[in-house]
Amino acid sequence: MYYFALLQTPEHSLTPEQGQAEMAAYTEFHARAASAIRAGDALAAAAEGVRISGGPDHPVVTDGPFAEGAEVAGGYYVFEADDLDEALQLARQVPAAGYGAVEVWPMVHWNAPEQATTGSDWLALLLEPADQVTTPCTPEWDEGACQHADFNAAAGFHVLGGAPLHPPTTATTVRVRDDEVLLTDGPFAEGAEVANGFYLLRAADRDEATKIASMIPASAIALRRLAGVANL
Repeated sequence: MYYFALLQTPEHSLTPEQGQAEMAAYTEFHARAASAIRAGDALAAAAEGVRISGGPDHPVVTDGPFAEGAEVAGGYYVFEADDLDEALQLARQVPAAGYGAVEVWPMVHWNAPEQATTGSDWLALLLEPADQVTTPCTPEWDEGACQHADFNAAAGFHVLGGAPLHPPTTATTVRVRDDEVLLTDGPFAEGAEVANGFYLLRAADRDEATKIASMIPASAIALRRLAGVANL
């Protein structure tokens, strides 16, 4: 099975020494978990991001920075694991779990990119009101799947990959504090909106990425540029 891991971390500046230590920790994690990592990257600063609401017919674009909590999305992974327990074992080893949190979501299926992503590519996180998230294999889900098929056809080569996520009741948040693993059912933060899928997009710049993401059939989209620091 495939699992989407969204890293929630404090956004702060690191000294050169702290940056080197952080990179070394992730390099070590990648070496240990290489057989299970199918994709991943850090995300550029939230101030570079865009939020799109209103749906494809009436998109409203808001530039970052945004009024968020102490932690913001700082990166993502796609893990392949036999079951949720194995995925959580991987998540607890992610360095961000030690000072932030890692949300682990079962993916319905994984459309893997055929080419490596770069620092010019974008993560579009699809958001829906918690009471409007549909369940796979229902008529409402099938209707949404048809809309996403239309989007994929229209966006063409700009869509590198992506996945729908199972409902938020299946998510688990992982934190590690003083070597103790803390597991919480559900997403990291309770709110009016929850993630229900993501796309990896290729675009020439933020304006083009915003134009493409505005076509996605979702109530809202959090658009963040990939940092291009991982070659997974």
